[in-house]
Amino acid sequence: MFGPVNNILSLIFWLLSIGAFILSISALIHAVRIPSRAFQAAGKQTKQLWMIILGLATLFTFAAAVNYLGIGMGMPGLLTILSVIASGVYLADVKPAVNQYRGGGNQGPYGPW
Repeated sequence: MFGPVNNILSLIFWLLSIGAFILSISALIHAVRIPSRAFQAAGKQTKQLWMIILGLATLFTFAAAVNYLGIGMGMPGLLTILSVIASGVYLADVKPAVNQYRGGGNQGPYGPW
């Protein structure tokens, strides 16, 4: 009786888990590419702390996406939700701030070229 609905909900939550993993991996890749002095200049937490937070977020969202130890393929767990929040905070607040201090490259009068 609940088979088709359960299958559709499982698919939706799996797709949300994949989206959460993509969100956290993109935040982690950005943090790896930014020099640590940019975090200090922007007045944000250190790069090492963000690397730990985003590394754990990526681990938890990956576990939810592949259903490691029963974490995923159902309602998102608390660690998955916290991972999405941490990645979202990084992408919405820290990323724009540290991009200003990225430096490098050729800077013209109207921006990089």
